[in-house]
Amino acid sequence: MHDITIIGAGITGSLIAYELGKYNLNVLVLEKENDVASGATGANSAMIHSGHDPKTGTLKCKYNLIGSKLYPKLCKDLKVDYKQIGAYVVAIGEEEEKHLDVLVNNCIERDIPYELISGDEARIREKNLSDDICKALYLPSTGIINPWLTCMAAMEEAMLNGVELKLNYEVKKIDKVDDYFLINDDIKTKLLINCAGIHVDDITNMLRTSPYKVEARKGEYFVIDNLDSDYVNSIIYPTPSEKGKGVLAVKTVHDNIMFGPNSDYCDKDDVSTGDGLDYIKKSITKTMKNIPFNKLIHVFAGLRPHIDLNDFYIEEDDEIDNFIHVAGIESPGLSAAPAIAKEVVENIVLKKFDNNQLKDNYIHRKEYIDYSHLSEDEINELIKKDKSFGHIICRCEKISEGVIKDVINRKCGARTIKGVRMRCRPGMGRCQGSFCQSEVLKILARELKVDPSEIEYDKKDSYIVLKEPYEE
Repeated sequence: MHDITIIGAGITGSLIAYELGKYNLNVLVLEKENDVASGATGANSAMIHSGHDPKTGTLKCKYNLIGSKLYPKLCKDLKVDYKQIGAYVVAIGEEEEKHLDVLVNNCIERDIPYELISGDEARIREKNLSDDICKALYLPSTGIINPWLTCMAAMEEAMLNGVELKLNYEVKKIDKVDDYFLINDDIKTKLLINCAGIHVDDITNMLRTSPYKVEARKGEYFVIDNLDSDYVNSIIYPTPSEKGKGVLAVKTVHDNIMFGPNSDYCDKDDVSTGDGLDYIKKSITKTMKNIPFNKLIHVFAGLRPHIDLNDFYIEEDDEIDNFIHVAGIESPGLSAAPAIAKEVVENIVLKKFDNNQLKDNYIHRKEYIDYSHLSEDEINELIKKDKSFGHIICRCEKISEGVIKDVINRKCGARTIKGVRMRCRPGMGRCQGSFCQSEVLKILARELKVDPSEIEYDKKDSYIVLKEPYEE
């Protein structure tokens, strides 16, 4: 019998697991995909918003403001990147200028640092802003992270401290039996936390008629090679509209540039790219010039779980005791995630258990090995201990065999080619894995002690090597 079971291992579910891992509780996390961070967490704008935009009085506003302030320490504790690079909300024309005044009032009321500047001043700071921009709101506290790596680090540390993770486990049935929940007839838990993202209402409907309905909103993105890393130095927002914050220019922690997203309703499993990219290409020319589409290396799409309540839904169910909803975590969900995790753990979950004492022997994870964080002498020391750290597998990102072995042989380690790619970046450079993918596959097979035909690219059954010769 588990004390607590979390359904969903995105950023919110993983941070809840991380917070619960600090206590003497028996915690299980269930994830239907091959890896954590496989949904919205693995495909978003990677920004920590200042909190200037959400509607006053909403949970989105409350948790964005708290969460954005928690990130610097959280990322330091988890040993992952956080960069405070600032953002500009830019206006074109009188109507958009008026909306900047509304955002300025939000900043004043919410104690968010800001600066209102002219278009000319903005172009001095960001040389590729459109000549049509007449005014800009600068938000220096805006930051960027690597969202999936933060999620993976949180889950790794949770697992080091006793949290159990079951991957490829799809919840198909839940029954409430006396004072516990029975999941798929094989897992018993006293308390259930629903963090299932796009499918959060499907999980709720297994127990009762859901008080909310989820619709998927697709966001597509362009990714530009990091050779042009000085194209933009901050985040560039257009003036927001009813559809969201608009099409952005975003610098990533690895100096790539992303353009996107759009916001279109779609099926819950549709992560295809298509017409939305044309919309993004057209929209970004409103705020930016000299756009380096000739250095495009990748496009992708992610889904956001939009609920019909138009806000986060974070509370214990009013009909079923010990069933906790964490629903509708769309933008600014990434920014809000640390605050949501603390709210769920400290103000709901811990009040349910007597054995909620902090662990005496808490274990902190080791930082992922990233050569960009190391000196030449430190890299040479690694190579002296293990020659595989000098064997470069990914030429674009300069990732060695030793680094790849490290991300495989950890708690919450990589089990797929995409899992390796997400943790240490082989295949994320300009060749997108053309040279290194086959080598990554061989290393995975060797380290996991399986046949290469058993290695998946990403999703279940996404095999690359055939077990038998192909016959027509």
